Amino acid sequence: MGRITEELIRKNAEHNNCEIFSLEELSLHQQEIEKLENIDKWCRDLKILYLQNNLIAKIENISRLKKLQYLNLALNNIEKIENLEGCEGLEKLDLTVNFVGELSSIKILQYNVHLKEIFLMGNPCADFEGYREFVIATLQQLQWLDGKEIERSERIQALQNYPEIRGKIKEQEKAYCLKRAKEKEEAQRKLQEDEEKEKQKENRNKPGFNGRWYTDINNTVPYSLERKENYQQLAKKEKEVNKKTQDELDKEFWEKPTLFTPESRLETHRYLEKQRRDQEKSRLDFSLKDDEKNNQIVLDLAVYRFMDTSLIDVDVQPTYVRVMVKGKPFQIVLPAEVKPDSSCAKRSQTTGHLMITMPKVGEVILVNRKANKPMKYPERKKLQENKRSNQIEKLEVDPSKYSFPDVTNIVQEKKNTLERIPAKPQAIPCAEEDPDFEDNLEVPPLI
Repeated sequence: MGRITEELIRKNAEHNNCEIFSLEELSLHQQEIEKLENIDKWCRDLKILYLQNNLIAKIENISRLKKLQYLNLALNNIEKIENLEGCEGLEKLDLTVNFVGELSSIKILQYNVHLKEIFLMGNPCADFEGYREFVIATLQQLQWLDGKEIERSERIQALQNYPEIRGKIKEQEKAYCLKRAKEKEEAQRKLQEDEEKEKQKENRNKPGFNGRWYTDINNTVPYSLERKENYQQLAKKEKEVNKKTQDELDKEFWEKPTLFTPESRLETHRYLEKQRRDQEKSRLDFSLKDDEKNNQIVLDLAVYRFMDTSLIDVDVQPTYVRVMVKGKPFQIVLPAEVKPDSSCAKRSQTTGHLMITMPKVGEVILVNRKANKPMKYPERKKLQENKRSNQIEKLEVDPSKYSFPDVTNIVQEKKNTLERIPAKPQAIPCAEEDPDFEDNLEVPPLI
């Protein structure tokens, strides 16, 4: 059951810096709220309040909201309009798709003089003959009804026919009240039967039960021959139900014909809540470990300790592993590719956990390296000097092999080009020769 708590209101008041006393707009839709409470104590300045799509059965605890202008209670379980006299500033009221069958209860809205618009479509009272005329004549301050504007001629005609329409509405209300009483009685009987079946199921599941005792609602009596046939039929039905999968049970529940009543909405809510609780209970804890030392991945799945191993099915694939536990799947993607053929699964005898060991595809070569001890600075320096002394350095110092670099070969010419033939040095005649001059042919001529 969802409740209106201070934490919930602050969570939905982020636009107001989580301050609730000065809050003017509050949205609490789809919170599974069954009772209106605490809002009029904490949020006195509210102008807009959204409460649609909940399980609220009664309008209450909002009469102190004097500044409230818009109230949305669509898709709830409200059967009567009440406790709205104190909302003096109320201008718009939305009660779409509720269970209002007491149409005469709208008379209390006569005190809300600022009320301009109301929505009642989707309620049983909207199917009454003369519904619109009765509402228009009763609430003369209204301007819009179910999204349709009220014309002046329509109001005059509704006021003229009001005595006759009021009698018809009372007769239809009386018939609807009798119908609702039967629906409530049937819903109560069905709820008691479900509770009885649940208690019997719990007692049969208790350890030590051998079928010799029969549990009813009030007390436990010895298993007698008169009840043997009934017990066998009940056990047979339960066995058939247990054979059904969860999908089949869900399909059977949602396809079962039922009346649209507040009780059926509550039943649906309880069914969904039970499914949620069962899912939380059936969740299995697990741990996935990447063992790099042994080059493998180990999955530890916390399977129930006393569960039979035949109810567990393991399927290891190169990139994921799937485990079926009583028909429910558990699947996880692996961080590395593994070898399905070399994988193995074992159960712990103490805890019952399922251990799945999966070797990786890539082999890892482990090399044992000796750890180098740290050396002091003098020892390190001495070692470096010894290394240098052991090295032999050879230098070419022969002067006959020394020559200038060949400048002509720095830029390479193409192979197809013609090579130039150097011209032979020619002696230049001198006008006057020095008697001490000696001509050295190795010296090139001066140009």
